[in-house]
Amino acid sequence: MWMQISHPGRQVPAGMPGVVWGPSAVGVELGRHTRRFGRPVAMTPEQIVATVERFAVTASRAEQAGFDGVEIHAAHGYLLSQFLSPLTNRRTDRWGGSLEHRARMLVDVVRAVRSAVSPGFAVAVKLNSADFQRGGFDADDAGRVIAMLEPLGVDLVELSGGSYESPAMTGRPADASTVSREAYFLDLSADLAGSSPLPLMLTGGISRRETAEKVLAGGLAMVGIGTALAVTPDLPDRWRVGGEAAGRLRPVTWSDRTLAAAAGMALVRHQMRRITRGGDPTVGTHPLRALACDDLAQRRALRRYRSWLQASA
Repeated sequence: MWMQISHPGRQVPAGMPGVVWGPSAVGVELGRHTRRFGRPVAMTPEQIVATVERFAVTASRAEQAGFDGVEIHAAHGYLLSQFLSPLTNRRTDRWGGSLEHRARMLVDVVRAVRSAVSPGFAVAVKLNSADFQRGGFDADDAGRVIAMLEPLGVDLVELSGGSYESPAMTGRPADASTVSREAYFLDLSADLAGSSPLPLMLTGGISRRETAEKVLAGGLAMVGIGTALAVTPDLPDRWRVGGEAAGRLRPVTWSDRTLAAAAGMALVRHQMRRITRGGDPTVGTHPLRALACDDLAQRRALRRYRSWLQASA
């Protein structure tokens, strides 16, 4: 079991206490939903160095707690992904400009994590195959970053894509191709697999064994099935005996892409909460219900967080 470690950077709700950080003072732009996110300030060099160290401390504590590895999240528009993208990283110092400079924080985090844990402790990186935004981080950039990670002791790179502004990671439910509806980033990932010096894992909506086999046949080493497991927790056992998933979550085809993406992620979290309470997943849950339940859960968590901050002051 690996712990995924991350920093949200600018992708922080406006109601969260504290300062919102980013590589540059470039906020999330989502039209009428922009106000839902805090406005970031550019990190100082001292804050960047301190954040790198916090990743290493987190990885060390994960190993002490009994995890077998960590995955450093540098995708989906979170902080390390923001540093990689020229759209959100407009710095002119050693952390901005060329891709080598924009990748510096990720490289430093990987080095610090690798040195903070034992040799047998796995270190993986989650990376966008592309941001799917014009002028942003693209597949060529991903290939170059993977090459930078190879000599640093990285065991696996998981490929995904998108961000809050371009939520490709939530899929394309209207796509005519079943494989495209499931393995969202298969084409990009297969191209990267041809030149990657590291084992690659593809994630993104995969729920059918046939699709998983196509992913592996394309040169990928592993298949991620997180969303599918939220619906069918015993899916690997079913695949072993020729079975398939119990179903798929209801597709969210709303015209508001931001709300549709939020509802899609809320549907997954709703099923995970049901499982943790001992219940069974319900594939027919309406997206509006899941979104409302998710909003309530986050409001409760924020109240607990505020209380903790006050008690810790």
